[in-house]
Amino acid sequence: MKRFNDTFLKAARREKVDHTPVWYMRQAGRTFPEYLKLRERYSVLEISKTPELAAEVTVAPVAYYGVDAAVMFADIMIPLQPIGVDLDLVENVGPVIQNPITSLTDIKKLKEIDPDSDLPHLKPFIEILLQRLPVPIIGFCGAPFTLASYLIEGKPTREFVKTKSFIYRDPKAWHLLMDTLTTVMIVYLKAQIRYGVHSVQIFDSWAGYLNVHDYEEYVLPYSKRLFNELNGQKIPRIHFGTNTNHFLKQFSSVDCEVVSIDWRNSMSVASKIVGRKKALQGNLDPVVLLSDWSIIKREVDRIFDEVGDHPGFIFNLGHGILPETKLGTVKRLTKYVQEKK
Repeated sequence: MKRFNDTFLKAARREKVDHTPVWYMRQAGRTFPEYLKLRERYSVLEISKTPELAAEVTVAPVAYYGVDAAVMFADIMIPLQPIGVDLDLVENVGPVIQNPITSLTDIKKLKEIDPDSDLPHLKPFIEILLQRLPVPIIGFCGAPFTLASYLIEGKPTREFVKTKSFIYRDPKAWHLLMDTLTTVMIVYLKAQIRYGVHSVQIFDSWAGYLNVHDYEEYVLPYSKRLFNELNGQKIPRIHFGTNTNHFLKQFSSVDCEVVSIDWRNSMSVASKIVGRKKALQGNLDPVVLLSDWSIIKREVDRIFDEVGDHPGFIFNLGHGILPETKLGTVKRLTKYVQEKK
């Protein structure tokens, strides 16, 4: 086993580092040969729930790319199955809910979660990673709003008509749903931490489709509660969202160590809004990786210029790696970032 590389953790705590740490969302899967080979035989859910398979997919890109952290291979929908959600992950579609939530009655049917019994794969999966990896493990969950939107819409959307209508039509039911999902995610993340992950990231992929007022009233209180409940766990907590530039001040107000900035935002502006008491993560547009190296280098250099002397910086994409991305490009990018002065 190589010496444990804690550069990512140091940067998240805004401590001095020898190089800028880098990892990528969706680095464990999508483009990797080991993952694509497994997908010929297993579904995403089957891989996620089989410790050895999930570990194989998680470890492979760390060794190949040379990144400074490993993100667990899983799906944000997995902890929803034990609470009574009938779902499937459909190829080229995403999560599909068999019985979308339409009323308070539906929400009251949701159960509590016991990770030890409901997700028996989780502990052995993390234990394998702890044995095999020389870098920190990043656990994660979906944020309450993002999960709620899937449960109400029934499938991925870019309009969120059903979700917004539900909020306005029945705010009492909405708040119960958010409270329920927040509780489930707190339990889920605390289990990951108890099993040994070194950091956690909360993905609020779709909250950016709300206006500032609705985000503050219907989402932010639950995000704050989730992060507050993890205070004292002594690991870095990362808040990630997309389309957050119009309420980045509110988004970054949660009790976390790192704010992940999506590709639409300027890192220099984000630095001013977030403040110097929190580290930044981001934010290269994933599409840039489909370009020539000269373009990639130019955009990376621009991001570093924008970050400037902000204390604590973790290089990442502004969202996940695209399936079309070449592995060699990501490897070259990793080396360039880590050697950049």
